[in-house]
Parts: sequence; structure tokens; C-alpha cells
Amino acid sequence: MQAKVVIVGSLNMDLVTRAPRLPRAGETLAGQSFVTVPGGKGANQAVAAARLGASVAMIGCVGDDAYGEQLRSALLTEGIDCQAVTTIAGESTGVALIVVDDNSQNAIVIVAGGNGHVSASVVDGFDVLLQQAEVIICQLEVPESTVGHVLKRGHELGKTVILNPAPATGPLPEQWYGWVDYLIPNESEATALTGLPVDSPASAESAAKTLLASGVGKVVVTLGEQGALFASQERVEHFPAPRVKPVDTTAAGDTFVGGFAAALADGKSEAEAIRFGQIAAALSVTRSGAQPSIPTFAEVQGYQP
Repeated sequence: MQAKVVIVGSLNMDLVTRAPRLPRAGETLAGQSFVTVPGGKGANQAVAAARLGASVAMIGCVGDDAYGEQLRSALLTEGIDCQAVTTIAGESTGVALIVVDDNSQNAIVIVAGGNGHVSASVVDGFDVLLQQAEVIICQLEVPESTVGHVLKRGHELGKTVILNPAPATGPLPEQWYGWVDYLIPNESEATALTGLPVDSPASAESAAKTLLASGVGKVVVTLGEQGALFASQERVEHFPAPRVKPVDTTAAGDTFVGGFAAALADGKSEAEAIRFGQIAAALSVTRSGAQPSIPTFAEVQGYQP
């Protein structure tokens, strides 16, 4: 079975605590609960794409510890091709320390661990997976040089290349834009990339037009409960969000990206893929955790507003 969607990215174990609110600097809060949950933007997007109908392969690195084995096992359980999930001797697996408050907002600290070893040479060792792909997805939780290498290679191969610029801290390297078919930032990421405030569909359109002028193919700005803004050189369209009661927003963006990619790989139109990703993301925020919150294809198909 060839992989229609290949994700090059991070695998983290999420260490999640719930608290009444996010702590201030120097403050100690009493937490309400603690769980360990498989996560990492790359792995989350791989699980989302797999549950939502795609054949998926993951390229990434874990440490030689218990967390690494658990993360690999979680992907294998989803039917994801893990031949390119490489174990790095003497290194810890990446972790994300997550606090979720009573308003379902979160604050996250990431320690790269094995993710810092996802090099161009590691990716090149599994180039056959990129060749087999229809859609290639990258994020920014592995080294920047590796991301650029994958974007360029995907473009050379004529694949549909998606970049989820998360976490973004500033503008991307200029040469990247021409290699990206779909750039999918959220509000804060769009702000970081462009320097423009993004908090509404109108401001997202301004940011998207700036990104299009940089050479990117198309832009989808995810806006949480305000929906998503699609922009290309030809058109701009706002997609309202499905209405749900949020419990935990962790991995909502990853679920959207995975669902969007899975739908594109299945031959759906851009509008269909965006709506499919939105429903998947909306269902995910009604549940706690990263990968455990991601819905299945059947759940999305059965969604009733």
C-alpha cells in the first residue's frame, strides 16, 4: 500500500495537566488532573490523516526510551507506516508540557529531544516514501534546515506540499514560499509570519494576501470559532466554523491539517477539504487530549450541525 500522505515532523509525549487557569510567572497552582498522551504536531497530523481516511507514512525521530516505544506503538495501532520513525541512541524522546485551563485554553512548553535529530540525511534515507506520496506535510517542530529540504524535494517531485508553520516565531525563509502549495497558519502564526495583527476574517485576508505576494501557492488561515479563511490569487472565501462546546483545543489545528490533507489525497475539492477538516477539528475540541481527541472518518461523515 503506497502512502498517499507523508508527514515529516515531530513525535512528542504530551504531559498534560488541567488547572483552573494558566499560572502567572513565579506562581504555583494546584492542578486538577495529570495524564500522558501521545502527541507532537507531526504525529498528531499523521494520526488525523489516517483516522480520516488516508494511507499515511511518518518520517521522524524518537529517543531510546519508554516514551519513544509508546509513540511508535500508538502510530502502528492507527495503521501508519513507521519504517521511517528512527530511534536515536542516547537521546530522550520529545515531550510537550501542557497546561489546560477551565476555559479550554492551553499553554505549552516543548523539549525537542529526538525531534532535533530529524535531519536531511534521515529524510533522504526514506526518499521512496516522498516519491510515493500524493501529499507531503511539514511543520516547524523539527530543524528548520530539514523543513526547507523537504519542501524543496516535495516541490521537485510535483507533490502537493502543505506547510503548517507551527510554532512560528517570525517570517519564513523567502525561498520556502515558492515550494509550498498550501500554507496553513492559525491567527498567531499568521501574525508572526507577516507582522500584521490577525484576529478576524478581514484581518486574515490581509495577512493571506501578504503571504500570497511572497510566492506561496494558497493560504488557509484557521481562526478557531471564527472559521477559516481561504485565499488564492483568484479568490478569497470565508468558511464559518461548526458550532460545538469546547472542552480542550489541543490538537484542533493538527486535526484540521490532517483532515484537509486526507480529503485532498482522496480527490476532494479545496472547499470540500476545508469543510471536512473543520468538522474533524470541531469534533476534536469536544474531547480531551491530543491524539485521543481526533475523530474517525465515520464520525465526520455522520456529523449533524
